[in-house]
Amino acid sequence: MHPAFSVLFFTTLSGAGYGLLAWTMLLLAFERPGALMGHTPLLFLGLIGTATVLFTLGLFSSLGHLGQPQRAWRAFSQWRTSWLSREGVMAVLVYLTVLALAWWLSAPLRGVESGAGLPDEVRWVIWATLLGALLTVACTAMIYASLKPIPAWRHPLVLPVYLVFALLCGLLLMMLGQRLAGGVAIAPLLVVAGFLAGLLALMKWLYWRGIDRRPLPVSKTSALGLPEGREVSVFERPHTEANYLTTEMGFVLARKHARKLRLISVLLFAFVPVLCCWLAWLFPDAATPVLAVAVLASLLGALVERWLFFAEAKHLVMLYY
Repeated sequence: MHPAFSVLFFTTLSGAGYGLLAWTMLLLAFERPGALMGHTPLLFLGLIGTATVLFTLGLFSSLGHLGQPQRAWRAFSQWRTSWLSREGVMAVLVYLTVLALAWWLSAPLRGVESGAGLPDEVRWVIWATLLGALLTVACTAMIYASLKPIPAWRHPLVLPVYLVFALLCGLLLMMLGQRLAGGVAIAPLLVVAGFLAGLLALMKWLYWRGIDRRPLPVSKTSALGLPEGREVSVFERPHTEANYLTTEMGFVLARKHARKLRLISVLLFAFVPVLCCWLAWLFPDAATPVLAVAVLASLLGALVERWLFFAEAKHLVMLYY
């Protein structure tokens, strides 16, 4: 498949944004009563605002891959059958819950007494936002995992990988935000981030091993209804020049380049973050710049991995070319 940079930026930025939003909601849900007075609302508003900017930029970048972006609103009507439509619906619902939370968190800044603890209705909104963020990422993954003509995307690890990428990038962003807000203790979170990075590396190795060894589910022989073992050859190509199918579905990536890019992506999204988390644990005073490097490396690694996700996928229609 031909990698479209608009979709690459969409999946990378929106995944990081929704991951940051999910971790922020988890942190807010277990916040101590009375701790939301003072500077803490600014911390949560900053994290929520950063997350919103990231997934908004991602959603807008996805419009660059549409032939008629002004008709994108029509996708919302197909939520019963389309994962793309479900993704759009979930994204809108997340915006609504984020606005409600931002209004409540800004109450002390507007001179309104918000109380010492979280009201029950606000707590429900927090958990709904967390669930909505993760479901939006899941819908994005299912857009690809549901496509039967592309066997590489039907792998059972596609959905978990999307979720773990979002959680890893989001957690690194949240820890960096906490440090910038005043050096909040992040030692336990460093262990979680290192675990997620290692888990992600393992999952991607299993995914790449699976798509390399799994044969295509169909062949030219089976497509024509001929018995297995019959030799089928193409007398001549159906087109004398490239068309949409050969350009978009017939992108070819040399195996030697794929190996190099796989190694680069793992080094960026797994090895560098683990190393940075270890350094931040040993040298807490230098945690801020170290975490900034981890965030940048994880986002670049996710971008390379997304490029490979498309470039290595083979559409079955190319059997006829």
